[in-house]
Amino acid sequence: MLDQQTQAVDVVIIGGGQAALSVAYFLRRSELSFVILDGEPAPGGAWRHAWNSLRLFSPATWSSIPGWMMPPMAQGYPTREHVIDYLSQYEQRYQFALQRPVWVDAVQRTGTGLRVQAGERYWDARAVVSATGTWRNPFIPVYPGAELFAGEQLHSADYVEPQAFAGKTVLVVGGGNSGAQIFAEVSTVANATWVTPSEPLFLPDEVDGRVLFERATARWKALQEGRTIEQPVGGLGDVVMVPPVVEARERGVLKAVRPFTRFTPTGVVWADGTQAQVDAVIWCTGFRPALAHLATLQVLNEQGTVDVEGTRSLKEPRLWLVGYGEWTGAASATLIGVTRTARSSAAEIVEALQP
Repeated sequence: MLDQQTQAVDVVIIGGGQAALSVAYFLRRSELSFVILDGEPAPGGAWRHAWNSLRLFSPATWSSIPGWMMPPMAQGYPTREHVIDYLSQYEQRYQFALQRPVWVDAVQRTGTGLRVQAGERYWDARAVVSATGTWRNPFIPVYPGAELFAGEQLHSADYVEPQAFAGKTVLVVGGGNSGAQIFAEVSTVANATWVTPSEPLFLPDEVDGRVLFERATARWKALQEGRTIEQPVGGLGDVVMVPPVVEARERGVLKAVRPFTRFTPTGVVWADGTQAQVDAVIWCTGFRPALAHLATLQVLNEQGTVDVEGTRSLKEPRLWLVGYGEWTGAASATLIGVTRTARSSAAEIVEALQP
């Protein structure tokens, strides 16, 4: 018998962003009961924490999750606020059973299924979908002397806008799209240096997210069929020439240098031994899956991920993981790319739970 603090459902979806909503869209077609537990106070998932000027590099029709197209922007590609508004309207459109803010502490096994714990509250489920993404687990590489550095250090997860760095000497570290976009705008107000592990790869100006998704889809299909295909250079991690990056190129500042070797109290030491004074370092060095809530299940591997077949855990077959990146499906960490794995995961869950 369940107490007042425990609820029973067929499926618990942990997370409230695009992956969670996409799985919910397909599950709602079944007879299974489910609830979405979102740790955020309002809709939008990780997009709520992106920097103010962020724009997607695909048009709205190529940035949509299943069932309802993102409304188009009047000019340019969708902004951060446009994406948040779309996900908010998406929730309202489908009236999902959703509770927030609910911070999930742990998932545990019971005699009949899995128990999801959030403080003093519990949900007993026959299956759990983890769709927490990566935003809450930013990665910062280890550099000697980092603890001695008296300047400011922040990850792109906490970056908001360039004005806070006006007139300062800033290092922007990271060779992906976040590094390029943040460097492009910080360099308009600060003495900024772009630090990347190798020379950045820039896509042609006409290549945007549509082309990248098509390439990822072709690669996925080839893998499914046991084929290998040769594709043009360029993947989801290469730098897309969005307007701020193009503008930085036109100013002649879109250049990167190789990493420094260590920190000093006032700056960094470069590979040739020269020292530089630095006021701030912005780490655009990516994220790792936010899976601390699964530690109690002992399913995490040495890489901090979960061994899966498709999106289903091999060690705990009542657990699915959706939207974390390539290990849970090609392009699954993108708005349009998560549909494929959300559909297949929901179908597997229905097959596993329904008679």
